[in-house]
Amino acid sequence: RLGIPAIVHEECLTGFTTLGATSFPTPLGLAATFDEKVIEKVSAAMGRDMKSVGVHQGLSPVLDTVRDYRWGRVEETMGEDPYLSAVAGTAYVKGLQSAGIIATLKHFFGHSSSRAARNHGPVSMGWREMYDFMLPPFEMAIREGGVKSVMNSYTDVDGLPCAADPKIFTTILRDELNFDGTVVSDYWAISFLEVMHRVAEDEVQAGALALIAGIDVELPATRCFSDGLVALIRAGKFDEKFLDRALIRHLNHKLELGLLDADWTPERDVTADLSTVNFDSAANRAVALEAARESVILLSNKDSFLPITNTPKNIVVVGPCGDDGGAFLGCYSFANHVMAMTPGSGLGIEVPSIKSAIATAFKGADVSSVVGCPVKDFDTSGIPAARAAVDKADLAIVVVGDRAGLFGRGTSGEGNDVADLTLPGAQGQLLDACLNSGTPVIIVSVSGRPYAMGDYADRAKAMIQAFMPGEEGGTAIAEVINGTISPSGRLPVEIPSNVSGQPSTYLHPKYGQPGLNISPVDSIPLFTFGHGLTYTTFKYSDLTLSSNEISTDGKLTASCSITNSGSREGTEVVQLYFEDPVAEVARPIITLLGFARITLAPGETKKITFDIHSDRFAYMGADVVRIMDAGEIVLKLGSSSSDIKSSKSLKITGSKRVVPHDRVLRTPVSIG
Repeated sequence: RLGIPAIVHEECLTGFTTLGATSFPTPLGLAATFDEKVIEKVSAAMGRDMKSVGVHQGLSPVLDTVRDYRWGRVEETMGEDPYLSAVAGTAYVKGLQSAGIIATLKHFFGHSSSRAARNHGPVSMGWREMYDFMLPPFEMAIREGGVKSVMNSYTDVDGLPCAADPKIFTTILRDELNFDGTVVSDYWAISFLEVMHRVAEDEVQAGALALIAGIDVELPATRCFSDGLVALIRAGKFDEKFLDRALIRHLNHKLELGLLDADWTPERDVTADLSTVNFDSAANRAVALEAARESVILLSNKDSFLPITNTPKNIVVVGPCGDDGGAFLGCYSFANHVMAMTPGSGLGIEVPSIKSAIATAFKGADVSSVVGCPVKDFDTSGIPAARAAVDKADLAIVVVGDRAGLFGRGTSGEGNDVADLTLPGAQGQLLDACLNSGTPVIIVSVSGRPYAMGDYADRAKAMIQAFMPGEEGGTAIAEVINGTISPSGRLPVEIPSNVSGQPSTYLHPKYGQPGLNISPVDSIPLFTFGHGLTYTTFKYSDLTLSSNEISTDGKLTASCSITNSGSREGTEVVQLYFEDPVAEVARPIITLLGFARITLAPGETKKITFDIHSDRFAYMGADVVRIMDAGEIVLKLGSSSSDIKSSKSLKITGSKRVVPHDRVLRTPVSIG
């Protein structure tokens, strides 16, 4: 009505969600790289494409910390560790906003912690857990990343919907974290206050509740922020200051974007030649390949079976994900988000399947494929033919996992929660049949969540995990198998051994740890957080500390030397953890403190130094106030959360300190 242009937004979780755009690894796959530089490259690439056609805002990244693998949206997250999620998410924000696109953190907060992992379900989580496990990724992205927008969670927390809670969007987000950007609603979240949560009698009251809470923009349309709300203000029944507050924040974004310039036109924001625009350029694909290569995780490698350097005569690729490039693409890729609603429309981009990539990687081999069973439907009729093909082959690569989709159109993604962690459909039976052959089998899991693989691991020659690695995923996996690259991905979530391994992540207190024989539900993981093998070996020196004692407001450095003791170049992810043996509340047995990704030539040694402030050990105490108290901290250095190479005890002295909101969030690392 006033001629003020709109802020154009679009999804960009795995790439610009438009026809023909590059599809990068899912955020879970990006987190598996433990490489903030490559994550920033990925988001900058998608941001440049969005900016070139006039998009202003991207509705990513998802910074929900995974608490239950059964949740359908695990693939959208940066994993189960809040520090890894914080570092990866901040890198994503920096890359996207470097291109001039407003990044949007979601879902603030607790969205991933609904009961039984049910999408949109209620969250029964205390504020201590919220602050220690849910909030840190958002904190870092706001304070270090300078993110400009935040989106609310659909859920209620202890009965109060997030979209109507001033504590979340005013007290915590604005007052404590000093966020000064806009809060946008998730699609229809404000209407849901009326029709789903039933805390508002109509859309007008829903709009009022959201404005008071601190939501500034209603998406996707203004059903609740509409004329009824204006009438309420004019009748003196609603304080106009809440509307003014939201309006100022929203207009500030438009001012920054140039949308309020007198000479603004839609054409000014479009810098690309729309007749020749290419959203899947060679440069984009190079970044996609780099990210995919770093994201592939080698879980097991019996008797150094991989890499395969002598080309087998006959290779069979088995499984529903083996000759389907679409299996590499996440739920919010254009192919699975939009084109899936039009069967037969294809993917819109070139996505080599594992079969085609294996044929390229092993040029002298006869490479065939057999589906065996569908991804989702429990149909075993094709398994005998698959077994027969495996029996005749010299090598079988069995590719299982997911197909991403929305609300039941797949097995992973929004609205695809599961009851347990069994492989979808008849894929478990397919694996059993193939593994019972005498032919060597490599298991490749291309999935959006971890599945229970304990029944299969001992019989496989090798196991590879790829969390939907994007359009170049097939190439990256084939390069790992033939040794073109040495795998360097690490697990951002654990791989359960059995289907009952829930709810569990590595961040459990001692009394909640696996294997205590106090419950028949055994959550012992098959592969732990941070795990990942490579084709060389590394030798760690002992961990050394600059001081064995610091105050509750002190700092120190922790150092070690890493040597490539193998025969080829390789990448190690050096991980520093800590344990707090005695605290006011039950704390995790082990918590990630910092990490460094380092590539070394054979025989090369480098020194890794972590700069640690005592704030990094702080936690929400018995009074739900963040504290740092005196006592002992045990620092643990290793290549995963379970493979600890060296430990040192650190004494914390002084009086208990209340740690302010502007505390130190990061553990800087130097490599020399």
